[in-house]
Amino acid sequence: MASIGIGLIGTGFMGKAHALAFGAVRAVMGDVPDVRLELLCDTPADKAQTMADQFGFARATDDWKALIADPAVDIVSITTPNMLHFDMALAAIAAGKHVYCEKPLALTLDQARTMRDAARKAGVKTMVGYNYIKNPAFTHACKLVREGAIGDIVHFRGWVDEDYQANPELPWTWRSTIADAGLGALGDMGCHLVSMTYGLVGPIDSLIADMQTVHDTRPLADGSGRAKVENEDTATALVRFASGVQGSISTSRSAWGRKSRLAWEVHGTKGMLCFDQERMNELQLYRNEGPAAKQGFTTILTGPEHPPYGNFCPAPGHQLGFNDLKVIEAAALLRAIRDNHAAYPGFDDAFEFEKVIHAVALSAREERRVKIDDL
Repeated sequence: MASIGIGLIGTGFMGKAHALAFGAVRAVMGDVPDVRLELLCDTPADKAQTMADQFGFARATDDWKALIADPAVDIVSITTPNMLHFDMALAAIAAGKHVYCEKPLALTLDQARTMRDAARKAGVKTMVGYNYIKNPAFTHACKLVREGAIGDIVHFRGWVDEDYQANPELPWTWRSTIADAGLGALGDMGCHLVSMTYGLVGPIDSLIADMQTVHDTRPLADGSGRAKVENEDTATALVRFASGVQGSISTSRSAWGRKSRLAWEVHGTKGMLCFDQERMNELQLYRNEGPAAKQGFTTILTGPEHPPYGNFCPAPGHQLGFNDLKVIEAAALLRAIRDNHAAYPGFDDAFEFEKVIHAVALSAREERRVKIDDL
């Protein structure tokens, strides 16, 4: 098929991750359509031009609406702050463009539902940045669960902790406001954990939760005082899956020492699986087999036997990184466009994940159990 033109909005951490992914995806994967890095958008205009040169884009603009309207752009990558996702995604869908949007989809569940429905009606392909579920270690864990390697699932426990908001004197930013960020730790990180539970155990049926704001105020950057933190620093939920399995999920952005501790345990009747994103190339497997004196955890190091690791490196244990997961994600979107099938996770899938984090917030506010399908 003809090459696919990429339009990128935003040049921060995730903007660079998208640029790297699209720049490398054909070299790594081979069997994907050719891409053109057509147009990059940021403000002011001189920054946009500088970053377009750095990222390898042909042109730059400071007008995101012009990027969406550009006929050379086929995929719109949205890597802006949360409050901008809704308008940008709807405009791109209305223009018939495919959309690659970072999570969370939007500030509210109603906005996310509108985005999902618009994409369905337009028939465009969508991808949402839940890249941790593209990790070969994670997909292998899901395969082991499906194959019955640890028997029937009986319990799940997961947590995702970072310390990027642990310091109470860290300056106040847009991430502290409901109007700009929406949810706090749940929207930043908790949704990633939820995306993993769906792959390992299946959909969540109901939950009961609590959450807290650890640091009620933060200093303004200009030194003029302190501003209120409106969203949560931590949240925890007891969950009941549709299968009847029970478990817990927890997240904190105020956990000193934790940098990317997206970790979980899946307990089965014959053993268990453990994973920690801070050691993202390792999977721990315990099986209750053989003499008790010889039982213990097996460390599985990812390698070419765990696709698509081999596309990046022929040697096991040499390890993939965060940006490699974005390459896998970009490849999934490009193949979906070429082969005319849904990409995973698209807006439909992300909406289901994000129903859970909004259920956590609702349960905490109203102090009651919430059924996910009621949202």
